[in-house]
Amino acid sequence: MTVIIAGCGDLGIATGLRFSAAGHRVVGLRRRAELVPAPLEGRAVDLRQDVPIVDDDTDVVVVALAAGSRDVATYRATYVDGLRNVLDGIASSAAAPRLLVVSSTAVYGGEGDVTESTPATGGTPTADVLLEAEALLRARVPDATLVRLSGIYGPGRERLVDQVRDGAARLAPTPERSRMTNRIHRDDAAAALVHLASLPSPPTTVIGTDDEPVRLDTVTRFIAAELGTEVPAVDDTATPGPDKRLSNALLRSTGFTFSYPTYREGYRAVIAGDGTRHP
Repeated sequence: MTVIIAGCGDLGIATGLRFSAAGHRVVGLRRRAELVPAPLEGRAVDLRQDVPIVDDDTDVVVVALAAGSRDVATYRATYVDGLRNVLDGIASSAAAPRLLVVSSTAVYGGEGDVTESTPATGGTPTADVLLEAEALLRARVPDATLVRLSGIYGPGRERLVDQVRDGAARLAPTPERSRMTNRIHRDDAAAALVHLASLPSPPTTVIGTDDEPVRLDTVTRFIAAELGTEVPAVDDTATPGPDKRLSNALLRSTGFTFSYPTYREGYRAVIAGDGTRHP
């Protein structure tokens, strides 16, 4: 089987390596092909501007683009133009691959319990761009699998750990003013993409998040305890953020099993230095 990873950055590499370990040929598309590690085959292409070559024997395409900036123009060039170019590449080939596209749970603008049936209303400039890309996907490939991932952490994604270690993290004045967060370890996100690609009839929309929505202060205190550092100071100016609680029930129902079901297992692994940072 031939797999193309369109956007072969950190998540894309982790996904591609799993496909490769299962015995498949994997081609990784990114601007700097030399950053795609063996045994993946790197192919240089700027998906924001160029239509990629899609091999005629391609069985799976995973689109895992990353803007690297919150700038709205960069978002649109990455997620909308980039996806359009990938779709044009598929259309120009003889391939009829299974298509999985990574999006974000940021498209859910409301609060409370969130499942795949919850309307995605956006509400921020970047979330609205993601919804634009999702609409493009649905118009072009209605049966594609859209995977909306929550906040990804893991090797190389250690900002909160670094903030706690450096004393820069702050707690809310009260638990109620600490925002609710939803997370997924990068390796579980990659494993979920491979798992969904292997299903005979995967869902068309899946939320990728771990088992436990949790307040940021709870995670921060946990990291401080694991590091053996002082509890961070309180920021009296902190204001409540969104209070979304994402459900992974649909993903779980497909038979997927998490290696890091909560932030506890995941951050312990991060602090221990388990895992690989990808360029």
